[in-house]
Amino acid sequence: MYEQTLYKIVTPVKLTTISRLNKAKKWEYGYNKEHDIVVISKTGQIGEIYNIQNLKIALPKAPPSVDKSNKKWTPEEYPKELKSIESIFDWRDYPESFKLKWESYIDEQFNKRENGHWFNNKGLDTYITGTHFMYLQWSKIDVGQPDFRESNRLFYIFWEACKADTRCYGMSYLKNRRSGFSFMASGETVNMATISSDARFGILSKSGADAKKMFTDKVVPISVNYPSSLNRSKTVWTGRRRNLPTESPRQSLLVSPSLKPLGPRPLTVLIPPSIGKTPVITRTMEKN
Repeated sequence: MYEQTLYKIVTPVKLTTISRLNKAKKWEYGYNKEHDIVVISKTGQIGEIYNIQNLKIALPKAPPSVDKSNKKWTPEEYPKELKSIESIFDWRDYPESFKLKWESYIDEQFNKRENGHWFNNKGLDTYITGTHFMYLQWSKIDVGQPDFRESNRLFYIFWEACKADTRCYGMSYLKNRRSGFSFMASGETVNMATISSDARFGILSKSGADAKKMFTDKVVPISVNYPSSLNRSKTVWTGRRRNLPTESPRQSLLVSPSLKPLGPRPLTVLIPPSIGKTPVITRTMEKN
């Protein structure tokens, strides 16, 4: 029987300590030096702790109940009433009763985007990060909506730990071809760019044509597929609870040809090219 070795559930922290700090909601997002763990929970409470590549990552505490109506990841349908809204001006034209009706739905989507989402996966309560939720729920790739993959879930958990850990400068990812990494990286770029202001996001490749191809074939379709209520560049969501600006923030995504520098201003995120390749390994069968 196959046993996965991509991660292990470990207990580097006493259960009594976890319970005590959970009760007071004292766990802070980021690296916890005392217990040598990276907390990716933003609720002040933690649950299971994963060991991925010797990095101990504390996940959020599971909610008391998870929807059991589906036993696998199933994307939500976007409400028809919101599909016709394309700008802040459309939103303002609707009556207050309409806005009050849908504010809770939009706020729930932002909550999942920020804190992650739990769902039932073959009877198991399964956590995905906010970035992974946005990729599965609202991104469009070459085959349509992405499928849920356990390997991708672990990738996003590790990536969230990289973002949370101030000691970290980024992540080097060893992958195979057609694993979906370019789309996942593009999805994260769009996700972060649409909730950031005065930020720059870069795509670096071995040639300008390759960088522009990633931008036009991956970044743009994902951005266009975002509903207007979640794409802050379209600014439908007025942000009463999140204090978001009601006008479009200044954002830019830079495409750099031939590995040239992207300029003196710092980048929030940079998607670099491949830093190397492994030799092609072929398997041969010997005749008896």
